Amino acid sequence: MVHPAAQRSAPTASPLTTGPLAGSSGVAVSTLRFYERQGLLSPEGRSSGGYRQYSPDSVRRVRFIRRAQELGFTLREVREVLALSDEPERIVLDDVADQVADKLTELDQRIADLQGVRAALALLVESPVHPTCPVIDAIA
Repeated sequence: MVHPAAQRSAPTASPLTTGPLAGSSGVAVSTLRFYERQGLLSPEGRSSGGYRQYSPDSVRRVRFIRRAQELGFTLREVREVLALSDEPERIVLDDVADQVADKLTELDQRIADLQGVRAALALLVESPVHPTCPVIDAIA
């Protein structure tokens, strides 16, 4: 005879409704709705009361989307990464390598631009009198 505890299946995490997902992810409910409209997030279904229900993994997904945006990724780029994650059989390594190389080039340019702005701000602090604005010159 099998012990009753051995018959129980492993507990599964309960689905999350919009409020708890937003709270756990550190975003507003309106942000979740926006991500849904953009095709970045989908509820698994609805409760008997009509509330959207999300998998517990959605917290990680929303945090990834938010962090990727903070790092300068566009929503199109985030969507592409998530699509690769959702369907790993679609991954074509050359395509991924090209995307990564393009992003590195873009980041290098942004870093160079930011270093120019930093140098201009440092110059402004050191000598507050200039015939032209060094910040505008650095950005332009």
